[in-house]
Amino acid sequence: QVHVVESGGGLVQPGGSLSLSCEASGSPVRIVAVGWYRQAPGTERELVASINSGGSITYADSVKGRFTISRDRGWNTVYLQMNTLKSEDTAVYYCNVRGYVDFTPGDYWGQGTQVTVSS
Repeated sequence: QVHVVESGGGLVQPGGSLSLSCEASGSPVRIVAVGWYRQAPGTERELVASINSGGSITYADSVKGRFTISRDRGWNTVYLQMNTLKSEDTAVYYCNVRGYVDFTPGDYWGQGTQVTVSS
């Protein structure tokens, strides 16, 4: 069993910054990729940023130059640094961990953390 937990959401003014963290616990996971997604009310969940085991990083066009995804050396925590936040960044942010537990592929989601950008 793999448990994914996001933290760091909150309320911030436009132009401000927040840093989100994603931690996986439980069974050890051989990571393939970790992604940050978000979902605003009435919209579909969308990919914000992802990083894979080879170090490749992808960003949604809407966050390029403002958001940075990173990880610690042991893949214990994956971060999403969000700068110059806009009202349209308001959403629930989810962490997705893809990898193998033993030799079984898995796709694990956290419960989400709310990010609200408002004055």
